Amino acid sequence: MIRVVVFDDNKDRLDSLKVLINHTEGLECGGTFLNCNTVLDTVADTSPDVILMDIDMPGVNGIEAVKIIRDQYTQLPILMQTVFDDNERVFASICAGASGYILKKASPPQIVQAIHDVYEGGAAMSSSVARQVLKAFQTQMVLQTPANFDLTDREKEILGCLVKGLSHKLIASELFISVHTVNTHIRNIYEKLHVRSVSAAVAKAIKEKIV
Repeated sequence: MIRVVVFDDNKDRLDSLKVLINHTEGLECGGTFLNCNTVLDTVADTSPDVILMDIDMPGVNGIEAVKIIRDQYTQLPILMQTVFDDNERVFASICAGASGYILKKASPPQIVQAIHDVYEGGAAMSSSVARQVLKAFQTQMVLQTPANFDLTDREKEILGCLVKGLSHKLIASELFISVHTVNTHIRNIYEKLHVRSVSAAVAKAIKEKIV
């Protein structure tokens, strides 16, 4: 059972997400919260497996909340909800350590799949948000010599798939290898890039022109 905790300042959306989560096999809602002002206490009290986080909230916003959570919980999956076609917000979320991103207009099956993706270590990211991520990095990049992190050809191939926003399962299907093999390669990629999440690996891949 995947325990999901939701932060959003819209009560109607909170109620809808709670119903969706509790009526989906394998998921349970561990709580819904209108703000992140006591986010560390909330996380400690609810013990989530996945956090669904709104980017724009009063008081402590979602991006600030991710930074706060990451100081204490380095591996906890955090899925950002966004309605913005806003490069800076998406870029800031990546830098803060978010695990994935999904638009609020996404369908219920897409939201459920995104929760599973980040829980399994994948890169949940809708195609439109992925494009914004790429734009964000492209606008901040300067000409530089590509860095050498001693990645193998297969690791570079898998890293390229992560940049495209593919989940571990989709990467395995596209490359005709097992999910276990994909996970092993991704752990090696993390170690070589000195990162701890898919979003950080994607950020470094683009910034350093690795793929």
